Amino acid sequence: MHQYRTHTCNDLRASDAGKTVRLSGWVHSKRDHGGLLFIDLRDHYGMTQVVVPAGGDLLEKAEHLRVESVITVTGEVVLREGGQVNPNLPTGEVELRASDIKVQSNAAVLPFQVAGQENYPEDLRLKYRYLDLRREKMQRNLKLRSEVIASMRRRMNAQGFTEFQTPILTASSPEGARDFLVPSRLHPGKFYALPQAPQQFKQLAMVAGMDRYFQIAPCFRDEASRADRSPGEFYQLDFEMSFATQEDVFGVLEPVLSGLFEEFTPEGWAITEGAFPRIPYADAMRDYGSDKPDLRNPLIIRNVTDAFAGSGFGLFARIAADGGEIRAVAAPGAASRPRAFFDKLNAWAREQGTGGLGYISFDESGEAKGPIAKNLEPERVAQIREICGLKPGDAVFFAAGKGDEVAKFSGQVRTKIATELDLIEKNAFRFCWVVDFPMYERNEETGQIDFSHNPFSMPQGGLEALNTQDPLSIKAFQYDIVCNGVELSSGAIRNHLPEVMLRAFEIAGYGPEVVEERFGGMLNAFRYGAPPHGGAAPGVDRIVMLLADEPNIREVILFPLNQGGEDLMMEAPAFVEPQRLKELSLKLDLPKPKPGAKKAEAGAGAEGKPAAP
Repeated sequence: MHQYRTHTCNDLRASDAGKTVRLSGWVHSKRDHGGLLFIDLRDHYGMTQVVVPAGGDLLEKAEHLRVESVITVTGEVVLREGGQVNPNLPTGEVELRASDIKVQSNAAVLPFQVAGQENYPEDLRLKYRYLDLRREKMQRNLKLRSEVIASMRRRMNAQGFTEFQTPILTASSPEGARDFLVPSRLHPGKFYALPQAPQQFKQLAMVAGMDRYFQIAPCFRDEASRADRSPGEFYQLDFEMSFATQEDVFGVLEPVLSGLFEEFTPEGWAITEGAFPRIPYADAMRDYGSDKPDLRNPLIIRNVTDAFAGSGFGLFARIAADGGEIRAVAAPGAASRPRAFFDKLNAWAREQGTGGLGYISFDESGEAKGPIAKNLEPERVAQIREICGLKPGDAVFFAAGKGDEVAKFSGQVRTKIATELDLIEKNAFRFCWVVDFPMYERNEETGQIDFSHNPFSMPQGGLEALNTQDPLSIKAFQYDIVCNGVELSSGAIRNHLPEVMLRAFEIAGYGPEVVEERFGGMLNAFRYGAPPHGGAAPGVDRIVMLLADEPNIREVILFPLNQGGEDLMMEAPAFVEPQRLKELSLKLDLPKPKPGAKKAEAGAGAEGKPAAP
């Protein structure tokens, strides 16, 4: 018999009754039933009930066990009596009658309970992540993640893609976030950067003739945490393909994603069928107020600026005259809601930093009600009603302002109203592509022209567009794939022509000498013959988060950082010994400590000693 186990804690069935077996695992829980002690023994695979009979040293040993201790139990498999069968456990028809228990490892008093469904503070869970990961939900989430990645690999291999691994130590690249820098000991004063994405390397693989590349790629970005974004590092299904149009890329990724969601979604859920909708960026911002539209929400934003221009409703008339927009979001059936419903939405709008949320409601006879209706000419009210497709019993809410500000707020209004009225489709995954992103945008802080998406994208119209069009009017072959309002991936058809690349960067303020210095490897490669190519990189973490129905991305990552980018378990980041800094030719220039800060936080090195140059 094996030293530790003959079966896992999920293996035993009624057909095993009478066998002598050995199991190993963690003490999940204990129950004393009048001399008989019951132990739920848990391992990675499942749970088996162990019964320790009364009398003898075995019962005494079992009574002293703390939960989460690791034990090995040898005994006979016996059938449970009819009333004791547990239909919720695969092993629920049997129990293991213990004849021997060996303690492999005693558990100390737990900082929180592994058994049960109680919620604990996230920082406590992350500090003791190895305990948190023992919980059933976390085991299920991480197993799902593994299965999703395995399925991704199978699906990409089936489409003729080959997996390669790109470097982790590389050069800095303008990918839209801060790099993590790694000092070089052998080259004092120089730094590697951890890749924000394998962007340049996968393009170089296309230049090298690899044709179809993919990897489950680690990416590193020094950026703030969000519920759907893990700080520090994340993984993506990174792929690139040669001689490909935008539609070719879509044709690869759509069956991978729809297949994944069909494979891992509960039966009865709706998933977008066929080709995913293509929504131009400008239309997405106009109709949904977001470049990540949630298509489970049936509401469409309408522009009603003309209905208020020169009208008797002075506030909106002035906004329209000043070049602003008034956008309307219908609220089907909301007119019958009590006044508190409208007051609640108005208070919510003020919390978002706006002046409030105006509305018109139409009673069952179709008469317009509300402060705006009282000050707006009837023909203008009728115009709004027609534009928004309103019926008796409906209401409509308004957002007013300029540019991206009103677009963003109207998108928030759309989501809020649909949520309050319970209009969002349930048990569904709705995909779409957002396409035709602007190549450039104006930096609000500097007023300069910046890349708006990916600097290595091919502009629509090529070199001619770069030379003849207003940069802010140029669109790029860039696209995002969105599911339920969550961006899963960005991608693009790449710029593979040196002259186009140099001109594109010049418009964004990078001279040819800068491009040669920072991207010379890829630029030179293009000079030796580069195929047209493109790709995308859907985020593994976000896909698993959606499939697991988890609102927080840290629930599907093995050892995540907290919101502050800290590893509370391993105590990282940490100060290093002065000698190590000296080896790297580094000298710290830390900010002055805040009043009351601890000495170590003020910039001391190891053991509280000042860091040496």
